[in-house]
Amino acid sequence: MKLSLTQNYPHTPHLTQINANISAKITLEPQMRVITIDLPATFSFQTRITVQVGDLNYGNHLANDAVLRLCHEARIRWLAAHGFTELDAGGAGLIMNEAAVQYTSQAHHGDELLVELTAANISRSGFTLFYLISRPTDGSTIAKIQTGMVCFDYAAQKVSRLPEPLRMILMPV
Repeated sequence: MKLSLTQNYPHTPHLTQINANISAKITLEPQMRVITIDLPATFSFQTRITVQVGDLNYGNHLANDAVLRLCHEARIRWLAAHGFTELDAGGAGLIMNEAAVQYTSQAHHGDELLVELTAANISRSGFTLFYLISRPTDGSTIAKIQTGMVCFDYAAQKVSRLPEPLRMILMPV
């Protein structure tokens, strides 16, 4: 593509007109990859969380970073229901090594949200948690999330084996 520019400069008579041919190469970026999270058919835990003013962004809806905070709160509640914490989940701490979020609808201040979670992909030292955040009043799905959780020895600062008490709640009979 060739662009032709003509510019008049009234305060500089020696530059009364500039003609320029500019060659421009237009590169179209490939389409952004869309994240699709396939959720399990059932969830092993659920909790209700109300959207607070601190969860909102300038668009007056649930902020993208608040979605992971809601998941964190649900995870803490799930662990507590089994007598665990993130620092002691049956003999090992937990650390998140990855997260993916698929946003589908907005939520607003005062909305009561249902956060469901379940575990999958259990390995020697970690597992995946899947979350579904929805608004029960209208059935809207707000977001689908997955987080990779790794067992971690915080004192030694290294990955550790999945403790048997944690494995038992991840794989209920």
